[in-house]
Amino acid sequence: MEFKKVTDFIHELYGGQDFVPLAVPVFIGNEKKYLNECIDTTFVSSVGKFVDRFENDMANYTGAKRAVVCVSGTNALHMSLLLVGVKRDDEVLTQALTFIATENALSYIGAYPVFLDVDRSTMGLSPDALKEWLYKNAEVRKNTRIGELDKSYDFAYLEDEFACYNKNTGRRIKACVPMHTFGHPVRIEEIAAICKEWHIELVEDAAESIGSKCKGQHTGTFGKIGALSFNGNKTITTGGGGMLLFNDEELGAYAKHITTQAKIPHRWEFRHDHIGFNYRMPNINAALGCAQLEHIDEYVASKRKVAAEYEVFFKNIPDIEFFVDSPDTYSNYWLNVVILKDKEAQQNFLQYTNDNGVMTRPIWELMNRLPMFEKCENDGLQNTIWFADRVVNIPSSVRIKV
Repeated sequence: MEFKKVTDFIHELYGGQDFVPLAVPVFIGNEKKYLNECIDTTFVSSVGKFVDRFENDMANYTGAKRAVVCVSGTNALHMSLLLVGVKRDDEVLTQALTFIATENALSYIGAYPVFLDVDRSTMGLSPDALKEWLYKNAEVRKNTRIGELDKSYDFAYLEDEFACYNKNTGRRIKACVPMHTFGHPVRIEEIAAICKEWHIELVEDAAESIGSKCKGQHTGTFGKIGALSFNGNKTITTGGGGMLLFNDEELGAYAKHITTQAKIPHRWEFRHDHIGFNYRMPNINAALGCAQLEHIDEYVASKRKVAAEYEVFFKNIPDIEFFVDSPDTYSNYWLNVVILKDKEAQQNFLQYTNDNGVMTRPIWELMNRLPMFEKCENDGLQNTIWFADRVVNIPSSVRIKV
């Protein structure tokens, strides 16, 4: 039975464990040392040397000009959209094949998602679908909203002379948010070029793709802002946490200001010059991040080795395809993906593997199928639905002997 061959192989791949989880964190470095330092010095909250160090180390690692920590990847996405000027009743072009954090973040602002299809080669937003939808449904006009300053935030300086509008709804299309699905980079250069042509701000949902690159450039650094996540199951973890990546140092400095309650620095006074956010990562979480980042190359190499072994194995398994990264990209293979022949096979595979000690999961429920977003515009989502009926995530943890 082919499914038995799969579970046997995965058990062997992960050292004969009775139960093989989907993705677990690995702590092999300075985690305890740095955490003990936080406790010994009492700097366990959002002030401490590890917060600043984690930002600097991450900027150096990704090639971003500035990095700013957040409490979660969802916070990072929310802040990214605010910083590029998304406002209530704007539209944001994105994908339905994503984790709900992407849509929650824009919903906090009162914006509307427009769901566009993904590529078969990346599982991420398709620049072809993006271009086709824009030519059919959008137009560029003089931006009538320049000068409409929201006194709460003061993001007006980001407004362009021109803006993109949906001809059907009349709403402004302010941003585009592609997601690097399961760590596989989208065709981000093409998406960036399209966004520039149509006066749309590009925010990268790079929550899952720490360590992934497109033509040697780290994901999250192609747009105005990129958002990373360090949840417990990510390639590196801070327990919970996120990061904003910037190519604009001034914008990064502003983000750091408003994510720390917009407090004006002073030795003893408490004054604030904007509505701010309590989104600053605690020092104790950043300490974990610093220790984890010291080993990220090792972790990504391990995950890519696991993926390579899966690729060889599944070549001999009928009707199950292992998903690999596309040319010119370097994926971290955050969660490995197999593609079954149809929905029935997907469900049977999920049943068998979970019954036999191997944790597997389907792709998330598509966003356009959730009650909050079922009335949002979409382009038919042909490839998106094809993936939803076939994709299964299989165990993807880092394999390093401690």
